[in-house]
Amino acid sequence: MNPTPLPPDPPPSMSRARFLRLAAASAAGLVIGAPARATPASDATTLPRPTPTMHTRPIPVTGEPLPVIGCGTYIGFDVARDSEQYQRLPDVLQALFGAGGAVIDSSPMYGRAEAVTGALLAAAGSHDKAFVATKVWTRGRAEGIRQMEESLRRLQVERLDLMQVHNLVDWQTQLATLRDWKAAGRVRYLGVTHYTAGAYDALEAVMRAEPLDFLQINYSLDEREAERRILPLAAERGMAVLINRPFGGGGLLRRLRERPLPPWAADIGATSWAQLLLKFVLAHPAVSCAIPGTSRPEHMADNALAGIGEIPDQAFWNGRSLELT
Repeated sequence: MNPTPLPPDPPPSMSRARFLRLAAASAAGLVIGAPARATPASDATTLPRPTPTMHTRPIPVTGEPLPVIGCGTYIGFDVARDSEQYQRLPDVLQALFGAGGAVIDSSPMYGRAEAVTGALLAAAGSHDKAFVATKVWTRGRAEGIRQMEESLRRLQVERLDLMQVHNLVDWQTQLATLRDWKAAGRVRYLGVTHYTAGAYDALEAVMRAEPLDFLQINYSLDEREAERRILPLAAERGMAVLINRPFGGGGLLRRLRERPLPPWAADIGATSWAQLLLKFVLAHPAVSCAIPGTSRPEHMADNALAGIGEIPDQAFWNGRSLELT
């Protein structure tokens, strides 16, 4: 796939805050770089500039295209509906969808996040724009079914795009139920998740034993253990891969944010550390989509820009990764 042309870099005098506001406008379908202006009559025949579009990668089991940057709802969507934080969330989803993104990942262990996600999508009439993923996180068949039914109710959907067994809890029981639900058309895809390298032996055993549509796993510049066995095995087994903790749980981004970007960041169109770290994650060919969590529209817009323009391959990072740590 040829990379979509990047929007121009912001001028040196532009503050980060102003750039992120403009990035949010870009995610809503505008162009970064210059204020909007009326088109002179002499420009009437000029072709409109194309709006940058997020890259997609195919879900192996079906070939369905999946946008490469999504939104996690952990913490950020676990808010009261009368709170100031809630008032920002419609613009988070607008930034995601406006940039061409779709994946929204939640879980019943995230407090109010499922219900908030469902309410936001319903209020905006945006269910058709979203690829909604959540999880089952309990033991026993009856309790698993009860919890999944509650997730559908909270998310205000009759069918889930993706249901995942959270952290492998009672995975044999829950996967059996999910196969029944998939056959009945209640879920489109099924998978398993984890977030720590300490679980990789158990995770690998499940991946080898079970035909899964999706895997969700942690992977970042400072948590690279998945490169050794898990990501290659996912590719071998034909599983789409969602990446949680793409910023190393936030610690890596906090350490880097006050440092200047390396000069070569411009070579791949990265104008923020978040974009650069997400482009690192997307460089792995087994990765389908990264799902950084956020509750701020400007951060969602900034994250989305990582999936627009050039996504370098892994060879680009050889000799460069260590400069970031």
